[in-house]
Amino acid sequence: MSGRRIVIKVGSSTLTDGDGSLDRRFIESLVKQLVQVREDGDLLVLVSSGAISAGISKLGIDGHPTDVPSLQAVASVGQVALVGMYAEQFAKHGLAVGQVLLTRHDTGHRQSFLHARDTIEGLLALGVVPVVNENDTIAVDEIRFGDNDTLAALVATMVKADLVVVLSDIEGMYDADPREVEGATVLEQVDEFTDEMIRAAGGAGSTVGSGGMVTKLEAARVLVKSGIPMVLCSGRREGVVADAVAGEDVGTYFSTAGSSRGALKSWIALGRSPSGRIVVDEGAKEAIVKRKKSLLPAGVIGVDGEFVAGDAVVLVDAFGMVVARGLAGLSSSEAEAVRGMKTQDIALSHPHLAGKTVVHRDRMAVL
Repeated sequence: MSGRRIVIKVGSSTLTDGDGSLDRRFIESLVKQLVQVREDGDLLVLVSSGAISAGISKLGIDGHPTDVPSLQAVASVGQVALVGMYAEQFAKHGLAVGQVLLTRHDTGHRQSFLHARDTIEGLLALGVVPVVNENDTIAVDEIRFGDNDTLAALVATMVKADLVVVLSDIEGMYDADPREVEGATVLEQVDEFTDEMIRAAGGAGSTVGSGGMVTKLEAARVLVKSGIPMVLCSGRREGVVADAVAGEDVGTYFSTAGSSRGALKSWIALGRSPSGRIVVDEGAKEAIVKRKKSLLPAGVIGVDGEFVAGDAVVLVDAFGMVVARGLAGLSSSEAEAVRGMKTQDIALSHPHLAGKTVVHRDRMAVL
């Protein structure tokens, strides 16, 4: 089956009703829309949250568990209920679903990432709808994506998607923080990401996502750099999936503006959980973003976390805004030892580190 490849991401807040349980009527409506996408000739991957909410509802638990073992147990029950509901609804239209559960452990190593990609590709080739979710039954902080916006972006780069549609409980990306600015309006299209826009999303990016507008914006930044446009819209709007796929104005459209980068750099941007954070000065930021240069010790003004060469790190500016992600060329202790130093000074004080980059441009994905 040929056609465009569409990744649809739906969040827990959109899937659930007022009491926090899965909204069967909404899911039935959503599946009908997704089936229409298939019948129009496009391939479909669904990234769905909701396992924990489904588990709480299924078990009749009052409140939301907070300890990890309870959350994982609830997710185990919920994953069965969630995929079962999707399977039931898709079966009405003659379609089968296949469940794909991922953690950063599965995507953090290149070979495992490629195996996950091959599984999804195999399901698509069989005419099956892949239903992807984070594997909350085994995920702990070290291997969590933290939000399904990041997971959806990663899956989209895996399958070389033509479009990602994020169904949310908000209308789109606002021109200012609507919690603080009365009259803030939804942007119809975003062609360029600015620091002001990132601040309007709710603050600086973080190494561990926690949902909300910030993670959606960071996912969009990664996607458009990979040549994949994204639509952010309200999942409860009638006919929203068909309209978004057809290019109708249903929220905020994040344009690729001709951007495209290789699969390896897309994996660097998303596949691995960062082990640390490197703060760069304005000169280094400009060199990285505008001139596509490597990060040298002279441009480093801070090092957070513990990492070794080859670990994933996130590069941020002095205000905490994410500049890039990459694979470290130095350990955290080495980077701390030479931060702010010029090459000739490093040769004198730390000769074994002379000439080494903190993060090489070939192992860096600029956001």
